[in-house]
Amino acid sequence: MPNLTNEILREVGMLSRCIQSISDIKFREFKLQRGQFIFFTRICENPGINLIDLSNILKVDKATTTKAIQKLLAEDYVWRTRDSMDKRMWHLFPSLKAQKIYSYLIQEENRNIEICLQGFTQAERDLVHRLLKKMRENIELDWKALKSYNEDYD
Repeated sequence: MPNLTNEILREVGMLSRCIQSISDIKFREFKLQRGQFIFFTRICENPGINLIDLSNILKVDKATTTKAIQKLLAEDYVWRTRDSMDKRMWHLFPSLKAQKIYSYLIQEENRNIEICLQGFTQAERDLVHRLLKKMRENIELDWKALKSYNEDYD
C-alpha cells in the first residue's frame, strides 16, 4: 500500500470542516446550515449572479448549487429573475432579509480568519494567502479539465 507523501490536504480538510462546523452552529438561528452561508455571501457580494457562475466561483457542481439556492429561496434570503435573453437562466439577488444579516456573517468569517492566523506575522499571513491561492490555481486546472470532460458525457 502506498504511503501518503504529504498531509497538507488533510490539514486543509480539517481546517475546512472545523470552520464549517462552527458556522453551522453559529448560523443555525438563521436556518443557514450545511455550507449554505457560502452561497449566501457570494450572492450578497455578486447581486445578479447566475447559477453557473456561482458554481464556478465556489468550485461546486450545479446540483449542489441548485439545492442550496432552493433552501435560500425557501427561507426568503434570495430572490431570482429570469434572464431576458436565455429563459433557462436565473439571476440571483439577496433579499432585504439577507442584507440585514450579511454583516454578521462576514464578521464571523473575519473572526474565524483571525483565530486561524493567531500568532502569525503579517508576512506569514501574506505568505499563507499566496501559497493557498497558488495551490488552488494549480488544482483548478485539473478540476476544470475533469469538469469539462464530465459535462461532455452528462
